[in-house]
Amino acid sequence: MKFEQRFDWRLFFIMIALVVISCFAIYSAQQSGQYNVNFMVQQLIWYGLGSVMIGFMLLLDPESYKKVSLYLYIFGIILLAGLMVAPNELAPLRNGSRSWYIIPGLGSIQPSEFMKIFLILMLSKVVTDHNYRRKTADMKSDVLLLGKMVLVVIPPLFLIMLQPDLGTALVFLAILAGTTLVSGVAWRLIIPIYGAASFLGVSLVWLALQAPQLLDKYLNVQEYQLGRIYAWLQPFKYESSDGYHLIKSMRAIGSGQMYGKGVGGSEVYLPESHTDFIFSVIGEEYGFIGSCVVIMTFFILMYHLIQIAHRANYAFSSYVVVGILSMIGFHVFQNIGMTVQLLPITGIPLPFISYGGSALLANLIAIGLVFAVHFHQKTFMFNEGRLDE
Repeated sequence: MKFEQRFDWRLFFIMIALVVISCFAIYSAQQSGQYNVNFMVQQLIWYGLGSVMIGFMLLLDPESYKKVSLYLYIFGIILLAGLMVAPNELAPLRNGSRSWYIIPGLGSIQPSEFMKIFLILMLSKVVTDHNYRRKTADMKSDVLLLGKMVLVVIPPLFLIMLQPDLGTALVFLAILAGTTLVSGVAWRLIIPIYGAASFLGVSLVWLALQAPQLLDKYLNVQEYQLGRIYAWLQPFKYESSDGYHLIKSMRAIGSGQMYGKGVGGSEVYLPESHTDFIFSVIGEEYGFIGSCVVIMTFFILMYHLIQIAHRANYAFSSYVVVGILSMIGFHVFQNIGMTVQLLPITGIPLPFISYGGSALLANLIAIGLVFAVHFHQKTFMFNEGRLDE
């Protein structure tokens, strides 16, 4: 088939819509005068770089990505481990977390953002290889597969918690959860595990309120991270400290009402609004209507990813797209949820909208994988099902 027939034009136009939304939102956010930097232009530069990378990624088919997944995974682990031993000049401590490399002349890079993609590829390879080799679908095989997947997630998760970066750690768990759902593991095993995970989550919140010293001792959860839990539950009690951003965010979104205040009409000052709290700017300046447009655009994107994963006739491709869907879906739910007190505040940006080089580039690489899956989709005569290998 010709390029025009193989290229995913629907995904292309969805991404164009997200670029436009991002530019309008960042332009509005930078009007606060907190920085003398044109973040919108820099965001477009990152989008341009990501687009070039997507073009190169179309040259490789999913089988090629499967072959290099282990090497990329090991490379990502080395980068994360390097943060723990690198000198302060190369990996400085920012906001109580050592998550960035400083590259002279280029700026900073956050390896955990790219580790998400490497993890998705590695989990997809593990599941594909396991299902191809197993002869019968029984409990023993399912437990073995879950064990393999957990072993893949533990090393990067451990290194992320050492930084510490709880928000990214939760993204890793979301990727694991999403991949598990489609891995072929029986529901009689998945339901108890998910139930136990939910109980653990509630227990951790309870410990944060009743015995925070235990979380600090065994999970390296810092005081500022616990403060986010307290501010989430009682923001006005901590208005001058940890609840400051949440209260400002809710006031900004609420004051936008139905139609918003218009471009540059922000009246509620919110620090770093061009990054993690970009949705608050959208809510204030474009109102409920504008917020719904953003949310619907993400729903359209995620629905399209579901369609691609369902149509893929190569199992590895399906798992990769599901992993990307899990990552983006969690980012969207967590970021928007934290701006309206639905969830605690974490340092998770809104995909494709928030300003940020590493996060945006990693997300565009993920979309590049989706483009590659669609571009190299093959139709097999006498076979309408999905290939396992």
